Amino acid sequence: MKTWVLCLALLPLPLAAQEMGSAPGGTIRFLDKISGQVNDIHLTRGVPETRGRLTITLDECRYPKDNPAADAQAHLTVVDDVAGRAAFNGWMLASSPALSAMDHARYDIWVLSCDSGFVAPDVEAAPETPEEPLEEINEG
Repeated sequence: MKTWVLCLALLPLPLAAQEMGSAPGGTIRFLDKISGQVNDIHLTRGVPETRGRLTITLDECRYPKDNPAADAQAHLTVVDDVAGRAAFNGWMLASSPALSAMDHARYDIWVLSCDSGFVAPDVEAAPETPEEPLEEINEG
């Protein structure tokens, strides 16, 4: 009986689920491997966008509510119009683009961010020159 209680005590506690927000759009980076051209594409959820021979649709874009500038998670559907089949259909993570990458001979895409409404605060300018000279730290 004591062993059973000890085993239960040693089990890890479940982590609290991170509360996610859903954004109306997001930004992906698009690379044409042959020409070397790179473009950032803003996508609106549910609106297909065609680049090269790919049609990309952002199905969902989620971000952590407590840190909107952090990791974006996007569900994308990418169709190769020439091949007539899906080149990718799934979730991509901005922090781990290789975890769930699109496998295409010519193009590469990855998620950059969601439109979370996050606006970085203004940075205050450093004061110009101080009115009094700074004291020397190492005087000897």
